[in-house]
Amino acid sequence: MVEPVRVTVIYYSATGTVYTLARAVAEGAEKAGARVRLRRVAELAPPEAVDAKPAWAQHLRDTADVPEPSLDDLAWADAVLFGTPTRFGTPAGQLKAFIDTTGPLWFTGGLADKVYSAFTASNTAHGGQESTILALGNVFYHWGGIIVPPGYTDPVQFRSGNPYGTSHVAGDGPPGEVALEAARHQGRRAADTAAALGAGRGPRS
Repeated sequence: MVEPVRVTVIYYSATGTVYTLARAVAEGAEKAGARVRLRRVAELAPPEAVDAKPAWAQHLRDTADVPEPSLDDLAWADAVLFGTPTRFGTPAGQLKAFIDTTGPLWFTGGLADKVYSAFTASNTAHGGQESTILALGNVFYHWGGIIVPPGYTDPVQFRSGNPYGTSHVAGDGPPGEVALEAARHQGRRAADTAAALGAGRGPRS
């Protein structure tokens, strides 16, 4: 019996846009037959900043039951997808803070040879979406990862317009069906690629 591929989706979301994309990514991976872990990185902003924006505070309460990631979630996975809003063209500090804890696993080779992919949202069009995804790519290079972007490998990509990774303009409202289907495709593609790599490597030790 072939063991299902393992996919971890790790995200940061302030008001819910990236969370919505992350759930769609996880759904796509699950539909590809993967076992999926959805993980929300810790909120590091001071309470007064969060409470100053009701939508931010409400989303934090609404997702309190989503587990925070651990290094085990990375070690367990065959594929890992990271989601973040763009902050001045780079990933959010909350996600970067988690990435900065991965040194011990990286040092032992525990992050190498996995599939990695990334998705994002910005408040405005051209607000740093591609540079944010490319910045996460720099992390994956250091880890020895296998970067799997969505590319133009599905008709929805010609409508969503971002071959680097699923992205959404939050200023236009919540993600619509095109963005959600692009996210599902990205999750499926990452899971399918990890499964193909796993088949070539043989059973897990």
